[in-house]
Amino acid sequence: MPEGDTIFKAARTLDRALSGKRVTRFESMFPHLTRVHDDHPVTGRTVEHIRSSGKHMLMQFSGDLVLRTHMRMNGSWHIYRPGESWQRPRHAMRIIVGTDDFVAVGFDIPVAEMLSARDLLRHRELRRLGPDLLDDNFDAAEATRRIRERGPAEIADVLLNQRVLAGIGNVYKSEVLFACGVDPFTTVDKISDAEIDLLVSTARKFLRANVTGGLAAMTTYTGFRRTTGRSDPQERLWVYGRAGDPCRRCGAPIQLRAQGRDARLTYWCSRCQASRS
Repeated sequence: MPEGDTIFKAARTLDRALSGKRVTRFESMFPHLTRVHDDHPVTGRTVEHIRSSGKHMLMQFSGDLVLRTHMRMNGSWHIYRPGESWQRPRHAMRIIVGTDDFVAVGFDIPVAEMLSARDLLRHRELRRLGPDLLDDNFDAAEATRRIRERGPAEIADVLLNQRVLAGIGNVYKSEVLFACGVDPFTTVDKISDAEIDLLVSTARKFLRANVTGGLAAMTTYTGFRRTTGRSDPQERLWVYGRAGDPCRRCGAPIQLRAQGRDARLTYWCSRCQASRS
């Protein structure tokens, strides 16, 4: 699943390419979007701004219209020059927003809807999001409070809960917990306030460090995400995807286990992240 940094970079790239431009082409495989376009055409409007909110993408058009998309597991936005070949097959296309200079193509996007500004303010999912780690006005104290409220829950599951903290996915969950030396299966009520503060600040640091980049096709591929700070591409992550490999700190084998209601995979070092049970 794309994480907060991927959505942030995609929104920023789309914003640089499309903002201030008139929409000359709009297509969608979603009947409900097509109906909205028929009644209130997107073509002819100006793209005013594109931003992320947690893992949601919000594309603001003139005339009080916002396209909200969510990538879920496999969705992605790509940006192309008109006439340029796509990197994905035509049948994977779900949405096209074109201007004279660039064409934005949403592939395999499962969730998309058109909203007014009023709808956006009242949107159930958006209103319930926790503090966004990539927001310039990120509220660390509120994030800490929301984590602490989940006392009996395992910390790895809590970090994935977008109503607690928006932006963390499975990669950062494992990487942040390792960097802070916290056992993923420890419940929140066994974690100190200082450790929770460290988890929040480390998560923000990791995500912010991975949102650099220019105008390029955006995909859900996480190959350039780095948390170790090491220059070698083979050493970019501490634990994620490294089950059975030696820990980069102590040499113990990295562990892997499905965790939580959705059986999300968790990677950790049992020596560096000793259990508190």
